[in-house]
Amino acid sequence: MYGKAFAPEYQGDLGSALSVNSSYEEVLATARRARDEAGSARDRARAALALAEANRRLGRSADARAAWHDSYRCAREAGDPAGMAWALWSGGTLARQCGALRLARRLLSASVAFADASGDRLAHGYALAGLAETGRIQGDYAAVAELHEQLLRQARAHGESRHVVWAMSGIAQMHRNSGDHATALELFTECVRIASEADDARGRAWSLRGMADVLSLRGSTDRALALLTQAESVCREMELAGALAYNLKMRGNVLFRAGRYEEACAAYEVALSAFRDMDEARGAALARLGLARSRFRRGRPQGEALAELTALDSEFERIGLRQARQTAAAFRAELLAA
Repeated sequence: MYGKAFAPEYQGDLGSALSVNSSYEEVLATARRARDEAGSARDRARAALALAEANRRLGRSADARAAWHDSYRCAREAGDPAGMAWALWSGGTLARQCGALRLARRLLSASVAFADASGDRLAHGYALAGLAETGRIQGDYAAVAELHEQLLRQARAHGESRHVVWAMSGIAQMHRNSGDHATALELFTECVRIASEADDARGRAWSLRGMADVLSLRGSTDRALALLTQAESVCREMELAGALAYNLKMRGNVLFRAGRYEEACAAYEVALSAFRDMDEARGAALARLGLARSRFRRGRPQGEALAELTALDSEFERIGLRQARQTAAAFRAELLAA
């Protein structure tokens, strides 16, 4: 039904040299050679785009930011609106990763406009997907639920397994956050199957994390931890710094729900350190919330926990994370009741 996964962000000669499962150190080495040997501004833009994406996924935010700017400048010099769209998509994705959601929306909206003007269907789809994910992360489900469904239909029509997994997992996450755990588990399980058949290791790792989350909510702690271990091995093999940090944060969530607070603290601390190293504000704030809840359950004074929660609520509001603010509000009610 679906073809093998591919990475359209690796363009031109890079598309034949690299695969969706290439390690990011390999991507960096190949893209640097391509940039040094580029015979045109368009080729330099493509090499810089690959550099931006590899650095972003390795958690090297400053290098990723410099590379997508370079890609945009080169694409503009070449008069290539599709290249400009891809560069802006990369920049918007990085901004979202760093917690700058308003900037992410501006860059991704500009990417949609350039992609539309160029007629690049894939760039247009990726930019729309970025906007949809930004809205979902903010908890604005009413605005982006239909867009997720639309993108899923398009991906199915074109047999694009990677985008099917992305759209379906986003829909699954909204069901999970809305309390429909049965539907969420069914969708995440289907994502794992599609990603496995399409040889999409990254998509499989993220989908396994989603499965583990829902199974944990349903009380299957050991199975959830086993799935996270599977996903962790993929993240380490492919050097997926961001995915690994979120995997560790999810391990903390699973352990917290199981009442294993000391182990949860350890997982959250490692995740928090990783998020801070890669300038991942959203992940760092979520890990801090998990750590605060775990420490309180281990006997941390109520006043210290409330002070931490106040600081976190301001951070969630700054970033624009509605779901996290709801979790923080529930924790505050628990603290005050105690």
